[in-house]
Amino acid sequence: MAIVPGYSELTRPYWEHAREGRLVVQHCAACDRIWHPPLPVCPHCRSAAGIGWRQMSGEGTVYTCTVVTHPTHAAFADQVPYVVAIVELAEGPRLVTGITGCAPGDVRVGMAVRACFREIAGGVTLPYFEPPF
Repeated sequence: MAIVPGYSELTRPYWEHAREGRLVVQHCAACDRIWHPPLPVCPHCRSAAGIGWRQMSGEGTVYTCTVVTHPTHAAFADQVPYVVAIVELAEGPRLVTGITGCAPGDVRVGMAVRACFREIAGGVTLPYFEPPF
């Protein structure tokens, strides 16, 4: 069983780009700022006009993290231990994600990571992050 994230008209472009292996965040043409998670108006200038999507480099650093040793949902029972982290993208926004590609105990705050993508169920692809080996 897979846990599929919320999908709405607002978040549709985010998930479509992820399926293509691209990490995007929203961008405001009025104030030229970016943010995540998706919102119907710019959180900086409150404009609703000219909101689009901008591709990110996929580079970032671990801002904070925790190793999950007890599954909080049956769908994750075979995945423990795993790392849940907030990654700060090189361009600024932070996002909640999983860290993969290394032992959970090796993940550290400040560690450089890069985006990678995994299909989890029915065409839904999630961005994860891994060390840039």
